[in-house]
Amino acid sequence: MAKAEEKVSFFQRLKQIGMVFKFTAKQDKWFTPLVVAAVVLPLAITVAVFLYTGAWIWIPLGILTTLLAVLIVLNLRSNTAMMNMMEGQPGAAGQLVEQMRGDWRVKQAVSATTQFDVVHLVIGKPGVILLAEGNPARLKPLLGEQKRRLTKVIGDAPLYDYIIGTEEGQLSIRKLRMTLMRLPRNLSGKEVNALDRALTALNARPQMPRGQLPKEFRPPRMPRGGGRQR
Repeated sequence: MAKAEEKVSFFQRLKQIGMVFKFTAKQDKWFTPLVVAAVVLPLAITVAVFLYTGAWIWIPLGILTTLLAVLIVLNLRSNTAMMNMMEGQPGAAGQLVEQMRGDWRVKQAVSATTQFDVVHLVIGKPGVILLAEGNPARLKPLLGEQKRRLTKVIGDAPLYDYIIGTEEGQLSIRKLRMTLMRLPRNLSGKEVNALDRALTALNARPQMPRGQLPKEFRPPRMPRGGGRQR
């Protein structure tokens, strides 16, 4: 189903902005100086113009310009801080797509290994998208297996796959949002719903992660001799 738009009150919005301010100031050392500059420079220009012209109209214009400058700095620096924090974190790609505007259906970790290599499944108007995070050598078999499973179900729907990373041939998480937004809209809303139902049924049966199981999940060994009692 499409994401439901929740109504946010004015005070809730202010609280959210305050939380973003705190987070960005903690992650980005340049954020506070840039905010100060975004406040001081427009106000200084406003005061200078007001003293020169004597027109009171410059006061509200200056305040609005200051607020706009602060919001621009907040938006740019908070996005940078968030990307810095998410880069290299397991599951970051799936979380980022879940936060994107639009009708994106994310099924996280449809395939995984015990070394925290994961493949996320995304369904949207561009088609079906596989996002892989982890070691490329271990991810390629996972992607190949998922492609074979999906092609039996998705029909003519386009299938895209990306390995998230910073090496050559990989997609940086900083470019993930823009890359997905630029994909052509190949499917209608009804087709997206139909694909979602089909792939939900396909992934209903959980898959065991590949790789050697941790010790705490291994069955105990039977004593030699078949456990015969004397």
